[in-house]
Amino acid sequence: MGNVIDLQAKSQRGRFGLTVPLSWKTVLLAMGSGLLMSLATPPLGLWPLAWFSLIPLWGLILASREQSWRAVFAYGVIWGVGFHGSVLSWITHLHPLTWMGVPWLGSVAIAAFAWSFVTLWGAVTVGFWAVGLHSLSRLKNVGPGLRVSISALLWCLLEQLRNYTPLDWSALALTQSPHNLVILHLAQLSGQLLVAAVLVGFNGLLAEAWWALYSQPAVVGLGHRVKPLVAGAIALLVSAHALGAVLFTQGAADTPASAVSIGLIQGNVPTRIKLTTEGVRRAMEGYTEGYKALVAQGADAVLTPEGAVPAIWDVSVGQTNALVQATEAAGVPLWLGTFATNSQQSNRLTQSLLEIDGSSRVTGRYNKVQLVPLGEYLPLEPILGRLIGRLSPLDNYLVPGEPEQQFTTRLGSAIVGICYESAYSWLFREQARNGGEFILTASNNDPYPPRMMIQHHALDVIRAIESDRWAVRATNTGLSGIVDPQGRTLWLATPGTYTTHLATLYRRQTTTPYVRWGSWSLLILWSLGSALIFIQRDKSNH
Repeated sequence: MGNVIDLQAKSQRGRFGLTVPLSWKTVLLAMGSGLLMSLATPPLGLWPLAWFSLIPLWGLILASREQSWRAVFAYGVIWGVGFHGSVLSWITHLHPLTWMGVPWLGSVAIAAFAWSFVTLWGAVTVGFWAVGLHSLSRLKNVGPGLRVSISALLWCLLEQLRNYTPLDWSALALTQSPHNLVILHLAQLSGQLLVAAVLVGFNGLLAEAWWALYSQPAVVGLGHRVKPLVAGAIALLVSAHALGAVLFTQGAADTPASAVSIGLIQGNVPTRIKLTTEGVRRAMEGYTEGYKALVAQGADAVLTPEGAVPAIWDVSVGQTNALVQATEAAGVPLWLGTFATNSQQSNRLTQSLLEIDGSSRVTGRYNKVQLVPLGEYLPLEPILGRLIGRLSPLDNYLVPGEPEQQFTTRLGSAIVGICYESAYSWLFREQARNGGEFILTASNNDPYPPRMMIQHHALDVIRAIESDRWAVRATNTGLSGIVDPQGRTLWLATPGTYTTHLATLYRRQTTTPYVRWGSWSLLILWSLGSALIFIQRDKSNH
C-alpha cells in the first residue's frame, strides 16, 4: 500500500514537477509553437500543422498550474507573438514612407511600431486565453473534457471580441484557407469560429492525453483516462471533416437566369505615385480602356479596386472625365472605388464603392465601415494629431460608413468589403442577411508583398463559404480573383500586373445557418460545458 501511495505522489509531481519555471527553454517552446502555427497560414499553407501547434502551449500551461497567472499570461503572449507576428510580418512593407515626406528613420520607426502594435493586439488575447486555461487547471472538479470544451469556448469568445475591434486579421480559421475547403465548410453552419473551436478542441484533447501520460507515468490503469481523450480527438477530427464534406458536396445549384457577367480591372498603379499627376493619368487611362474592353466583351458591370480613381468624387454633382464619358456611351454600370464627399461632414470623406450608370449619376454607394487606424482615421485625433501627425496622403481623414448599409446595384443587391474588411465576418453576414446576392471586394493591397495578398484572398474564400455566395475580388496590385460559393478559386491574377478579366457568376438568395443565426455554436459549447459541470458535481455528491 505504501508503495502505491509513493507512486501516486511521484506521479502528481510529474517528471518536472507541477511547476515549470519561466526560462529561456520554455520561452523558446512557446514561441516555436506559435511560429509553427503560422506556417499553416498562407502563403505556405501547411494546414495540417494547425491541428498540433497548440499542444506545446497547452502543455506548458498545465505544467505551470502552481505558477502565478503572470507567468502563464507571458506564455500565451509569447505564443501569440510567434503566430501573429509571423502572419502579420508583411506590415513592415509600409516602409519606405519617404514618398510622403517621412524621413527614412521615421519611416522605419512607423513600420516597426505598426507591426509591433498589431502583433501585440492579437497576442494579448492569447495571453488571456492562457490565463483562463490556467484557472481551469487549478480547479479540482474540472476534468480534461470540461477543460477542453470551456477552453474552446473561451478562445472563440476572445476571437469574436477581437473581430469587433478596429484591428483584426489572423483568425485561427485562416490556417485552413484556402486549401482545406472541407473543414472550412463548417463555417456555413456557424461561421469561422466553429472552425476555430474544432481546431482548439482537437489540440486540447491530444494535449490533455499527453499531459496525463507525461505527468503521471507510474499510475496504474492510466490508460482508461488517456484512451477516451485520444479517441475523442480522432472522433472530432473525422466527424468534423465528414460533416464538412457533406456540406461541400451539397451546394445549391445555379440557374442560367441568375447568371451575370462581371468584369474586373487590376489597375496596378503603385500607391507611392497614385496621387501624383502621373499616377492620376495612369489610373484614368487604365480604368477607362479596361472598362471599354470589358464592355466590348459583354460585361454586365465592371468592378474596380479600392481608390481606383485617386480623386475626390463629389456625388452631389455630375463628373466630367474620360471614364464617365465611357460609361455614358456604353450604359453599363461601373463600380468605382474612390474617395467620395460626405453630406454630413463637409470636411470629411468616405472610402467608397460607387455605382455610376449611363447618365454619370451615382445610383449606388457603399462606404467603408472598418477604416484603418492611423492610415484612414486617427483615434483620439485631438491628442494624437499633435503627437504623431498623419500617415494618410489625403488632406482629410475619412469617416466610416454605417454597418447596416446595403449596396444596391442594377444587377441586384451586393455584399461589399473594401480593403481589410475581408477579415470581418460579421460585416459580410449582415449584408448577406439583408439580401446580398454576391460578394464584391475592392482592395488596394499596395505596398504589401504577395504573401499578404494570398492571405487576403484566403479570407475572401472563407467569406464566400460562410455566406454561400460567389465572390469577385478586384485589387490594385494583386491578387484579383474569382471564388465560387464552395471556396474554389476559379481564377487569380498575377501580382504587379495590369489585368482585366471577365467572369460569369451567379446571384444567390440562399441563407446559410450562419447568416441566419450567427455564431450559435458558442451557445452549444456553453451548454456542453454546463452539462459536464453538472455531471461532475453529481458524481462528486455520490
